[in-house]
Amino acid sequence: MRKPPIIHATRECVDSRFLHVEQLDLEFSNGERRTYERLRASGLGAVIIVPMLDEDTVLLVREYGAGVGRYELSLPKGRLDQDETAEQGANRELKEEIGYGANRLKILHNLSLSPGYMTHMAHVVIAQDLYPERLPGDEPEELDVVPWKLSELHTLIAREDVTEGRSIAALFMAREYLAGRFQP
Repeated sequence: MRKPPIIHATRECVDSRFLHVEQLDLEFSNGERRTYERLRASGLGAVIIVPMLDEDTVLLVREYGAGVGRYELSLPKGRLDQDETAEQGANRELKEEIGYGANRLKILHNLSLSPGYMTHMAHVVIAQDLYPERLPGDEPEELDVVPWKLSELHTLIAREDVTEGRSIAALFMAREYLAGRFQP
């Protein structure tokens, strides 16, 4: 297991290139008024991809999570580029993060992070019929690719390094979709 990066400094910032704080003055149907703050995501949206190597094997990535200060095992994900559909962005992220492209991509659903105070949404995309292809990515280090059996999802979610809620939700969506119990 790799050692986490060294933290040289931590600073507060009002706005970042990714998130901006905005206030909303709201009036509810009962006449109550409140001011809410929310983080408004910049950019064009995001994708979280469930890459299926075969009918039961999903490919996960081990990546450093600065928010939790450790390496996490999760699904490949990333922001959409200008003029890119969710499917195109998912295929690009796959090639950058795990070294595979997909012949079949399907949007399963959208997930929010914290709808009470964030506008961020991510498209959940299942990727099937994978083929090897690598594109240069923007990660600071090469990501470890970890195959995992979807039929062993119950053991995956018990791990201490699997806490990213969108990945867990997307894996359950994919499992239910592949079993024919969920139709987007």
